[in-house]
Amino acid sequence: MKKFILLMTTVLLGFSVSLVGAAEIEVKMLNKDADDNKMVFEPMLIMAEKGDTVTFLPTEKGHMAASMKGMLPEGIKKFKGKINKKISVVVSEDGLYGIKCTPHFANGMVAIIAVGDFNPDGFLDGKKIPKKSKKRMEEMLAQLAN
Repeated sequence: MKKFILLMTTVLLGFSVSLVGAAEIEVKMLNKDADDNKMVFEPMLIMAEKGDTVTFLPTEKGHMAASMKGMLPEGIKKFKGKINKKISVVVSEDGLYGIKCTPHFANGMVAIIAVGDFNPDGFLDGKKIPKKSKKRMEEMLAQLAN
């Protein structure tokens, strides 16, 4: 019984320590940013650690955040927020997470969450992505490669 209590105490302590270290990251959904870029997440490139919570805030009306098909780490379920509603995502696996605002996907409203250990090579291969969105994602991936 003492071993069981010791084991449970250790597990709970380890769990609480990992929660204390988790960050809350806020991402704004905007019609235009300070640099006059239209239809953007701010920031577009989100650096996170495993266990962090990324919250997408509908700062301006008409936006939402959703995962992009085939652009999530293995084992992560897709997600889709509602227009004008915030959505929070706990990033629980290392890798790259492709995010889009569905109504403004063709306008280039995309983001990437980069978590822990990842390889940006081939992230866009074989994906159907509108021209403006693809350009923004290539720019973000270039930043990660440096």
